[in-house]
Amino acid sequence: MNESSKGKCPVMHGGNTVTHQSVTDWWPKSLNFDILHQHDTKTNPLGEEFNYADAFSKLDLEALKTDLKAAMTDSQDWWPADWGHYGGLMIRMAWHAAGTYRISDGRGGSNTGNQRFAPLNSWPDNVNLDKARRLLWPVKKKYGDSISWADLMILAGNMAYESMGFKTFGFAGGREDIWHPEKDIYWGQEKEWLAKSRYSTDGDSESLENPLAAVQMGLIYVNPEGVGGVPDPLKTAHDVRTTFKRMAMNDEETVALTAGGHTVGKAHGNGDAGALGPNPEGGNIEDQGFGWVNPNGKGNAEDTVSSGLEGAWTSTPDKWNHTYFHLLLNHEWESKKSPAGAFQWEPISIAEEDKPFDAHITGVRRNPIMTDADMAMKMDPEYRKISERFLADPAYFADTFARAWFKLTHRDLGPKSRYLGADSPTEELIWQDPVPAGNATITDAEINDLKGKILNSGLTSSELISTAWDSARTFRGSDFRGGANGARIRLAPQKDWEGNEPERLRKVLGKLTEIQSGFSNKVSMADLIVLGGITAIEEAAKKAGFPVAVPFTAGCGDATAEMTDADSFTDLEPLHDGYRNWLKTDYAVEAEEMMLDRTQLMGLTAPEMTVLVGGMRVLGTNHGGSKHGVFTDNEGALTNDFFVNLTDMKYSWKPAGDNLYNVIDRTSGNTKWTATRIDLVFGSNSILRSYSEVYAQDDHREKFVKDFVSAWTKVMNADRFDLK
Repeated sequence: MNESSKGKCPVMHGGNTVTHQSVTDWWPKSLNFDILHQHDTKTNPLGEEFNYADAFSKLDLEALKTDLKAAMTDSQDWWPADWGHYGGLMIRMAWHAAGTYRISDGRGGSNTGNQRFAPLNSWPDNVNLDKARRLLWPVKKKYGDSISWADLMILAGNMAYESMGFKTFGFAGGREDIWHPEKDIYWGQEKEWLAKSRYSTDGDSESLENPLAAVQMGLIYVNPEGVGGVPDPLKTAHDVRTTFKRMAMNDEETVALTAGGHTVGKAHGNGDAGALGPNPEGGNIEDQGFGWVNPNGKGNAEDTVSSGLEGAWTSTPDKWNHTYFHLLLNHEWESKKSPAGAFQWEPISIAEEDKPFDAHITGVRRNPIMTDADMAMKMDPEYRKISERFLADPAYFADTFARAWFKLTHRDLGPKSRYLGADSPTEELIWQDPVPAGNATITDAEINDLKGKILNSGLTSSELISTAWDSARTFRGSDFRGGANGARIRLAPQKDWEGNEPERLRKVLGKLTEIQSGFSNKVSMADLIVLGGITAIEEAAKKAGFPVAVPFTAGCGDATAEMTDADSFTDLEPLHDGYRNWLKTDYAVEAEEMMLDRTQLMGLTAPEMTVLVGGMRVLGTNHGGSKHGVFTDNEGALTNDFFVNLTDMKYSWKPAGDNLYNVIDRTSGNTKWTATRIDLVFGSNSILRSYSEVYAQDDHREKFVKDFVSAWTKVMNADRFDLK
């Protein structure tokens, strides 16, 4: 058929389905609000009324576990199981789902089922994990909405271990699926897979770009062949230590996870990796989401190519065993090439009975292998000490690995109060950020009494609101850490963070402690901090002529220093806060971009961000008491003056230094106010200006107050999972 005889397409080719030029393509400096709009309820096929916790409560967990264990040995012709057991594949799937977590921003990890979508479903390090998910589909189909993909992938990893003879530490559900990729996660600036341009200093593993943890684009952790693909276990040890540290793992947990993960299963590289077909996202439509189609031999079984390395790590890789450390420490190893041409380590001399059997060819034994990261467990002095301790004490190793595996697969699920299911461990772990129960029985009369005491304490509204905000703003919806519950703002390290203004904080906490000690009932400091902010906001709204009751629900608890892993909270320290108009120092990224990132982590929308910034400015809550952006002559009243004056064309705006601007009266030529980029972006960006104009309208002064209170309450209660 020639072109002239073809029917004309009824739509512009690609116009509605393919993004060719976006706004940010045309104007690179334009703010991208996509991260604040993602995961809209319209994308969720289960509907707004669906409640996953309710659905999970109806799950027959024991029946599901039985079915998963049965699936481990139900080998399929289209993807035969190694040694007749899919355990290694399922463990790798669970590991790689959880292993993207990084402590710096809490993003990544297993709690959304993101591995189903690009780019993760097509990462080089996730090659052939599409097969693992397809093998699980019959189980998912059977149990339906009562088990999310996110939970199922982790539970499958647990059941793989248990069906191979290992007792796991436990399992908790509660991971809700997303329905399209997480656009908020920065995976690196590289434009090609396995490129390595994320270090500011070559050879310095600590210079790995924040917030990244993996050493190369498309890897979960480190290159298994060695740094830059060149074997050198001591160099690799540095990469491993940096990467696992950024996942909140110490050296002992790192060794345990490396060994426990490689105790079962194998690496696959028996063929030409270059001959593999495109990844799932780049495949043909008839491939139906399958990637890496292998034309070599059978295309699977003994001809499988995944990582490119080929072989098992232990003598009996189809069952839990203790031969990993025996082989690693008691043999000499040499660098060799796999059939796929990848660097791997093999023993120079080994007894035949110590060799694992081939995964598919009956009666044939093969050399065990080690990656460069495995060899780091032997060559690095600190890792070696731990490895020798694990070799001498199998029970200690098993317990350490069980706990580390649980931490790996549950770290981003949040505090224990979010855990679902009967298999959730009863032991409370410090990395779960435990908070004791507070007193939820405080009456309305007692709350009013506390409000009166707060108003008569001598503390200013600015001090009270700023303290409440600083306590709550640490919340991260990525891994459900931080927030006001626990009042950790009064503990190290938070009490000394520059962003929390330690001197002001001590003053406020001192006054609130006096109120707490004189209260006839029991009230937590966490509740008092939040109530202090609420009391001040109610007074500010009254001054603006719109009295309002700000919702408050008692019940927060106070964490202790013993309940707080101080080191792990370092990454929650705010280095900027657009809401309080503060930057700790100059950054390569503009202040408004950092504000969007923080806004997304807090779970706020663009309109909520807008109304909160406008309200915080007129309330006088800027860090250090600065007057930038305080566009009002009635500071302390919750008015819409910020937006009224921002959008008033009787003013002009002139640069006045780094990140600073003067707001000039056009008639007099005098500077009326000063501002930062964060202030002016609400007038310069077309999207934010549209929101600012809404709140500047004469008929929306009351709406502004109500919307501010709603957004404020959302921030204060972000970590109140008991209220969800």
